[in-house]
Amino acid sequence: MKRAEISKKLLKQAARTTVEFRLVGEGDRILVGLSGGKDSLTLVHFLKHLERVAPYNFTFKALTISYGMGEEYSFLTDHCREYGIDHEVYETDIFQIAQEKIRQNSSYCSFFSRMRRGALYTYALDHGFNKVALGHHLDDAIESFFMNMLYNGALRSMPPIYRSSKGLYVIRPLIEVRERQLAGFVKRNNFRAVGDELCPALRFDVKEPYVRENMKEFLRELEGRFPDAVKYIRASFRHIHDDTFLDRERLSI
Repeated sequence: MKRAEISKKLLKQAARTTVEFRLVGEGDRILVGLSGGKDSLTLVHFLKHLERVAPYNFTFKALTISYGMGEEYSFLTDHCREYGIDHEVYETDIFQIAQEKIRQNSSYCSFFSRMRRGALYTYALDHGFNKVALGHHLDDAIESFFMNMLYNGALRSMPPIYRSSKGLYVIRPLIEVRERQLAGFVKRNNFRAVGDELCPALRFDVKEPYVRENMKEFLRELEGRFPDAVKYIRASFRHIHDDTFLDRERLSI
């Protein structure tokens, strides 16, 4: 059985997050959302490595959500078989629902994200999984932080673990790993990674996800001016003085 080559730095970061926040433990049954992009590909291979070396027993399965628009995922099935990863393509009617629900020239990102996440949760609950693993990384967390601040007026980001309203634990083992490290992992192993070509929104007359793209550009510019910006933002996520803001309930009085 083949094994992917994962850098020591990436393994160390993901393993530290997993241990510190107790993301994976004895007897866990984890469902992983596998889109075929660089993030989810890295995640399933990290969990495969963890499955081999961890001092506890857990199982995981990779699930690819099909939108029901004739996508071809045989390459992902072949990939997972080659590396001994349990995998299934889960057929849905999300694309058909979208045709009825999405208005012309409307924003689509949140709609497809909610529908995809809902299908993932439903499968997990129906098949006895207690955790769902997602491939979000540090760049995602930082971009979400600034999106929430600048567009929603809230201090909020992405936690490494949380419990959904349906009782499932959602974990993000890669949340302290940079996006470029995931791209490097895919390139090093010469993996085929899915980009935007399978995005269902390309078949609609909809707006581009300019908010997220604005944040990506903002982060690039920030790092250009302050090379250590991400280093200190990551540190600030671990040093939160919530009694220093204009929130009366958190003031030390």
